[in-house]
Amino acid sequence: MFPIGDLIPYGDQNRRGAPVAWVNITLVALNALVFLYMLTLDQSQLESFVYRFGVIPAEIAQGQALYTLITSQFIHGGFLHIIGNMFFLWVFGDNIELALGHGLYALFYLLAGVLAGLTHVLFNLHSAIPSIGASGAIAGVLGAYVVLFPTRQVRVLVLVIPTRVSAVGFLGAWALIQFFNGIASLGVPTAQTGGVAVWAHVGGFAAGLVAGILALHAGRQNRA
Repeated sequence: MFPIGDLIPYGDQNRRGAPVAWVNITLVALNALVFLYMLTLDQSQLESFVYRFGVIPAEIAQGQALYTLITSQFIHGGFLHIIGNMFFLWVFGDNIELALGHGLYALFYLLAGVLAGLTHVLFNLHSAIPSIGASGAIAGVLGAYVVLFPTRQVRVLVLVIPTRVSAVGFLGAWALIQFFNGIASLGVPTAQTGGVAVWAHVGGFAAGLVAGILALHAGRQNRA
């Protein structure tokens, strides 16, 4: 996940006395533990680990190593990669968990990550480059957030100055940037786009939008 220009999110509006979002906390902890394990590997072991558990589009397209659509979500390629992803997950994930419920949130998160991975595969069918990171699943969280909490204020830093922007404005702008980056990357190998699987972001965000709409519809039916 990347901030929009100089806008860096660091918080949002949370209900006082809200239950603990323990699934979200667990997801952050699991990502951190896997990253700490990766720090113990030498270069050869690390490369083998990434190729074994990262999503390789050419393999997925042939129905192989489908488990990597899950495992890749917990692997990160460096400190900035994991810090950026976990920052977004920490800020936005708790509200989605409390809106969906703990179990449903866990399922939604993993499925959003799977759909994000499949979207990446669709646009890179012959690539043998592994794709890793939680950003596709987190993009799903952002998509659901736009639908469920469009008027929430997100606290961001503009350079070093704290301010507030609407969730729909901030995350909508982020999604548009991902989409246009995806269009620009068509036909360009992932390695030449800085290793960023932008179509995974787009696919995850779209999955989150759909999930958010379904959750809204279910909530209205329950209140009827």
